[in-house]
Amino acid sequence: MKNDHSKSENPGSQVYHVPVLLHEVLDGLNIRPSGVYVDCTFGGGGHSKEILKKLDEHGKLVAFDQDEEAKQNLPDDPRAIFVQSNFRHLQRFLRLHKISQVDGILADLGVSSHQFDEAGRGFSIRFDGNLDMRMDKRQSLTAFDIVHNYTEQQLHKLFERYGEVTNSKTLAKTIVGIRNSTSLNTIQNFKNALHATVKGNPNRYFAQVFQALRIEVNDELGALKEMLQQSVDVLKPGGRIAIITFHSLEDRIVKNFFRKGTFEEGQLNPFGQSTVETPLRIITKKPIIPGDQELKQNSRSRSAKLRIAERV
Repeated sequence: MKNDHSKSENPGSQVYHVPVLLHEVLDGLNIRPSGVYVDCTFGGGGHSKEILKKLDEHGKLVAFDQDEEAKQNLPDDPRAIFVQSNFRHLQRFLRLHKISQVDGILADLGVSSHQFDEAGRGFSIRFDGNLDMRMDKRQSLTAFDIVHNYTEQQLHKLFERYGEVTNSKTLAKTIVGIRNSTSLNTIQNFKNALHATVKGNPNRYFAQVFQALRIEVNDELGALKEMLQQSVDVLKPGGRIAIITFHSLEDRIVKNFFRKGTFEEGQLNPFGQSTVETPLRIITKKPIIPGDQELKQNSRSRSAKLRIAERV
């Protein structure tokens, strides 16, 4: 899950591309040279490579990515550990590597441009390919399974909540009405079959539909919540967490978690204030967004928002 945007250093690997908000992330993490850092969304390794440059021989970097193709971008560096797993298993895999606490955590939640540009993965509306969208090819659920098997109500809620699709109810009804007589197994078939349902700009419409399917296939919001909850235990006091989001659903989750340090509803005192002390101190009062220079060089960074918090 990585909008990693830079060309990989590995000549044998395919092009990934430029890491988003790179300098802002490095500054925000306040890197300690002998610290342990986790890149939850390794991708092309752009952020990780720069973190490693700031570490001394005692420093360590743990790179998580559920996409096996990302491993080819791992630098040949004894300080770097690759974990092929979803970052929702953060604490478990750190323990396996005898790491109880870390100095910093980074997660860049966009889909890697490499994944978008590979037609066979089914992430992009620009190509034809199977309606797949799995970030981890080891899992069984695909986007096709969802459109073929979910109930009309499930599809309606999914498109409404995760894609903010304007006519999500009509879209769900149409899919259920045609899916037994029309094949929806490829991107082109899916778009052709639903052509009459499109409201407004077709590219924007299908981008929203695909976003909703992708979030559901990979349980992106569930994974984010699990990782954030574990981060409080995993971070050392003074350690920092930096999260780059690309849409409002993720940003809201991160913002609320940084504010409360939990997803549990705390007790309120007689003045209506929470009685739970938050374990995090917010570093970014407002999210950091890309500047004009970065937007010019990398149009895919346009919706990026970076939020940073520190373990108290």
